[in-house]
Amino acid sequence: MLNSVYTNGVIAVKERSLLGEKILRFTEMSQQDVLRALAESGFGSGAEERSGEALCGAEESALDNFIREYAPSKTELSYLLSPRDFHNAKALCKAAVLHTDADKMLAPEGLVPVAELSRAIGGGDFDALPVYLCGPVREVFSREDITGAEIGAIFDGALYGHLAASCKFNPTLKKLAAGRADRLNILTAFRAGERELAEKLYVGGGKLKKEQLAPLFGGEEQIEKSFKKSPYLPFIRLCLAAKAGGQPFTEGERALESFEAEYFAAKKYELEGREPFLYYVFRRRAEIQNVRIILVCLNAGLPSRKIAARLRAV
Repeated sequence: MLNSVYTNGVIAVKERSLLGEKILRFTEMSQQDVLRALAESGFGSGAEERSGEALCGAEESALDNFIREYAPSKTELSYLLSPRDFHNAKALCKAAVLHTDADKMLAPEGLVPVAELSRAIGGGDFDALPVYLCGPVREVFSREDITGAEIGAIFDGALYGHLAASCKFNPTLKKLAAGRADRLNILTAFRAGERELAEKLYVGGGKLKKEQLAPLFGGEEQIEKSFKKSPYLPFIRLCLAAKAGGQPFTEGERALESFEAEYFAAKKYELEGREPFLYYVFRRRAEIQNVRIILVCLNAGLPSRKIAARLRAV
């Protein structure tokens, strides 16, 4: 792995190409004007097509190559790319069990080529899988009448267990993995609406135990009292507001997906060692996701304020 000082120098150059405040201006432009502005900014350079997805795909591929080349250690590499392996294995398992097409569900490759995952899962050769994927895959195929939600919970639980183990000697990534797991469980509890289902879909790897989530199924006053000293209260309030208004949990989802980037943004003037690398990756990932969101929303005719409300880490 490369020296952090050298990597941070490379990042300082790459940061100049971040879209920054342009993202918000894109919400007020036409789709064609956004695509033109992206091309002028160098976003997605090397893409064979000028479509939004082609540009995002090229930018995502370039970022993945950067991660593989400049990750400070195997810990960062695992945190950033192994979730793709879990996602793709989950998609392939769902396709096999529920008789659906996996192609549209697959993400870009993580640490394991998708072709290898497909051969192992499709051929029943589970021992050919990495240890961290072998367990959840075997569990899925050992259960009868399993649902898509249950398959998702199995892989989510395995993912956060893997991250907790692989990041145990990195305090920052250990904290981020636990924070994501806890927020996912909180969001799952609100979506489920009942304790029994939420506990069935609960994932480990966080700091909140199942019993600590029980107050979420009570009234608002009880929830506020139970979590008044918790760092998760602002996130819980986002979910409460959506529940009270009978709205989708869009704000909670946005906060979950923005968690890492906003964690580093809050201390951006204090970053040291390997942290600038992580901050750059999470910002770039958020920008790629935001470009996708903006283009889809513009195509659907949504107004600027509604598009801005869906953006990650802005």
